[in-house]
Amino acid sequence: MSVTFGTFFKEKRLALGITLREFCREHDLDAGNMSRIERGIAAPPKSETALRKYASALGIREGSEDWQTFMDLAAISAGRIPDRITDSPELLAQLPLVFRTMDGKPLSEQKLRELAEIIQRS
Repeated sequence: MSVTFGTFFKEKRLALGITLREFCREHDLDAGNMSRIERGIAAPPKSETALRKYASALGIREGSEDWQTFMDLAAISAGRIPDRITDSPELLAQLPLVFRTMDGKPLSEQKLRELAEIIQRS
Protein backbone atom coordinates (compact mmCIF):
# COMPACT_ATOMS: atom_id res chain seq x y z
CA MET A 1 0.00 0.00 0.00
CA SER A 2 1.38 3.40 -0.92
CA VAL A 3 1.46 6.27 1.52
CA THR A 4 -1.02 9.03 0.79
CA PHE A 5 -1.44 12.42 2.41
CA GLY A 6 -4.41 11.09 4.37
CA THR A 7 -2.66 7.98 5.67
CA PHE A 8 0.43 9.99 6.58
CA PHE A 9 -1.74 12.54 8.41
CA LYS A 10 -3.57 9.81 10.30
CA GLU A 11 -0.34 8.03 11.27
CA LYS A 12 1.05 11.27 12.69
CA ARG A 13 -2.16 12.01 14.60
CA LEU A 14 -2.29 8.49 16.03
CA ALA A 15 1.37 8.80 17.06
CA LEU A 16 0.23 11.72 19.24
CA GLY A 17 -2.19 9.31 20.93
CA ILE A 18 -5.22 11.43 20.18
CA THR A 19 -8.57 10.65 18.59
CA LEU A 20 -9.74 12.49 15.51
CA ARG A 21 -12.44 14.33 17.44
CA GLU A 22 -10.00 15.41 20.17
CA PHE A 23 -7.47 16.54 17.58
CA CYS A 24 -10.06 18.58 15.73
CA ARG A 25 -11.47 20.09 18.92
CA GLU A 26 -7.99 21.11 20.13
CA HIS A 27 -7.08 22.70 16.80
CA ASP A 28 -10.47 24.13 15.77
CA LEU A 29 -10.83 21.85 12.75
CA ASP A 30 -13.92 20.21 11.26
CA ALA A 31 -13.90 16.52 12.24
CA GLY A 32 -15.99 15.47 9.23
CA ASN A 33 -13.63 17.16 6.79
CA MET A 34 -10.55 15.79 8.53
CA SER A 35 -12.02 12.29 8.46
CA ARG A 36 -12.59 12.60 4.70
CA ILE A 37 -8.99 13.80 4.23
CA GLU A 38 -7.59 10.92 6.31
CA ARG A 39 -9.62 8.41 4.30
CA GLY A 40 -8.58 9.93 0.98
CA ILE A 41 -12.11 10.99 0.08
CA ALA A 42 -11.22 14.69 0.22
CA ALA A 43 -7.99 16.29 -0.96
CA PRO A 44 -5.75 18.17 1.44
CA PRO A 45 -6.00 21.94 1.35
CA LYS A 46 -4.12 23.73 -1.41
CA SER A 47 -3.41 26.68 0.85
CA GLU A 48 0.10 26.69 2.27
CA THR A 49 -1.27 28.49 5.35
CA ALA A 50 -3.69 25.63 6.04
CA LEU A 51 -1.01 23.00 5.39
CA ARG A 52 1.32 24.77 7.81
CA LYS A 53 -1.46 24.82 10.43
CA TYR A 54 -2.03 21.09 9.98
CA ALA A 55 1.69 20.31 10.13
CA SER A 56 2.09 22.40 13.27
CA ALA A 57 -0.88 20.68 14.90
CA LEU A 58 0.74 17.32 14.15
CA GLY A 59 4.05 18.46 15.64
CA ILE A 60 5.84 18.34 12.29
CA ARG A 61 8.79 20.74 12.30
CA GLU A 62 9.50 22.81 9.22
CA GLY A 63 12.58 21.55 7.42
CA SER A 64 12.33 18.03 8.86
CA GLU A 65 12.01 14.92 6.72
CA ASP A 66 8.40 14.58 7.89
CA TRP A 67 7.79 18.19 6.77
CA GLN A 68 9.10 17.39 3.30
CA THR A 69 7.02 14.22 3.10
CA PHE A 70 3.91 16.07 4.32
CA MET A 71 4.30 18.85 1.74
CA ASP A 72 5.23 16.45 -1.08
CA LEU A 73 2.19 14.27 -0.41
CA ALA A 74 -0.06 17.35 -0.32
CA ALA A 75 1.27 18.47 -3.71
CA ILE A 76 0.94 15.00 -5.20
CA SER A 77 -2.64 14.72 -3.90
CA ALA A 78 -3.41 17.95 -5.74
CA GLY A 79 -1.90 16.52 -8.93
CA ARG A 80 1.13 18.81 -8.77
CA ILE A 81 4.84 18.18 -8.86
CA PRO A 82 6.26 19.38 -5.51
CA ASP A 83 7.62 22.94 -5.55
CA ARG A 84 11.09 21.85 -4.48
CA ILE A 85 11.31 19.96 -7.80
CA THR A 86 9.77 22.63 -10.03
CA ASP A 87 11.90 25.34 -8.37
CA SER A 88 15.10 23.54 -9.40
CA PRO A 89 15.86 23.78 -13.13
CA GLU A 90 18.34 20.92 -12.77
CA LEU A 91 15.81 18.58 -11.16
CA LEU A 92 13.01 19.70 -13.45
CA ALA A 93 15.14 18.85 -16.49
CA GLN A 94 15.48 15.29 -15.19
CA LEU A 95 11.77 14.59 -14.89
CA PRO A 96 11.53 13.02 -18.36
CA LEU A 97 14.09 10.43 -17.21
CA VAL A 98 12.09 9.73 -14.07
CA PHE A 99 8.85 9.43 -16.06
CA ARG A 100 10.52 7.12 -18.56
CA THR A 101 11.75 4.91 -15.71
CA MET A 102 8.30 4.87 -14.14
CA ASP A 103 6.87 3.77 -17.49
CA GLY A 104 9.23 0.80 -17.40
CA LYS A 105 11.44 2.01 -20.23
CA PRO A 106 15.13 1.36 -19.59
CA LEU A 107 17.66 4.14 -19.23
CA SER A 108 21.22 3.94 -20.41
CA GLU A 109 23.93 3.39 -17.80
CA GLN A 110 25.13 6.97 -18.38
CA LYS A 111 21.64 8.43 -17.86
CA LEU A 112 21.25 6.43 -14.64
CA ARG A 113 24.59 7.78 -13.33
CA GLU A 114 23.58 11.35 -14.23
CA LEU A 115 20.25 10.96 -12.47
CA ALA A 116 21.89 9.48 -9.36
CA GLU A 117 24.37 12.38 -9.20
CA ILE A 118 21.58 14.96 -9.45
CA ILE A 119 19.56 13.26 -6.74
CA GLN A 120 22.59 13.11 -4.44
CA ARG A 121 23.24 16.83 -4.89
CA SER A 122 19.63 17.73 -4.07
